[in-house]
Amino acid sequence: MKREIHPHPAVVKPVATNDITDVRQWLQTQAAAHGLVWLLAHADDGVIWGRVNHGQLITSYEAAQNDNDAKKVCPPLRVETLQQARLFAAHGELLLWRDGDNVWHARLIRDAKNGESADWDEAFDEPQLLWGTHGRYLSSNFTLLEDGAQGLRHAVPQKLSLGANHEAKPPHLMVRHYINKDGFTRIVVSRLVDLKQESTS
Repeated sequence: MKREIHPHPAVVKPVATNDITDVRQWLQTQAAAHGLVWLLAHADDGVIWGRVNHGQLITSYEAAQNDNDAKKVCPPLRVETLQQARLFAAHGELLLWRDGDNVWHARLIRDAKNGESADWDEAFDEPQLLWGTHGRYLSSNFTLLEDGAQGLRHAVPQKLSLGANHEAKPPHLMVRHYINKDGFTRIVVSRLVDLKQESTS
C-alpha cells in the first residue's frame, strides 16, 4: 500500500489525572468533554473494547454478560488492572497510561483549529486489520470475533456483517501517523482514528 502524506495539523495537550479512582467515570467525562466515541484498553487480564452511547460507556465486559463463553475473554474495566486506555474518534485521541511508578498520565492529540499553532502539520493514515474470521453477536451491538486454531477471541463494539456460517469480514483500526521533518522524515507519534469493517468490494 502506497503511503500518501497529507496535511493534518494537530496539537497535543496534557490532560489532568488527579482523580482516577473511578476510571469508568473519568473516561466518560473525558469522552463527553472531547467528543470521543471508541475505547480500546489493555489491562492485566485482557483487552477491553468499548463505545460511548449518549454519554454512557459500554464495554465488552457488559456486552458479554449474557454469554458465558464470551465472559471468559472480556475482562471488566478496573483501575487496579488497567495498563492503558485510548478513547478516540476521527478528530482526536486521548491516551491514558500508568507509568512504572504506578502514576497515571494522559494526553490528548486532536485536530488543530483554524489559526491554532500545530505541533505537527502532516500525517498519513494506515489501516491495521484486526484478527477475527468468525463471529457471533453479543448484546449492545458488539460482535465476538474468533480467529485461528487457538481460538483467539475479542469482542469489538460494532455489529459486524456475518456470513451464513458466521464468517466475518474482519474490522480494522485506522491509525494516523504524524511525521516530523527536522532533518529527515520520521513518525513522531501515532493515534487511533476510527474502527471500521473491511469493505466487501
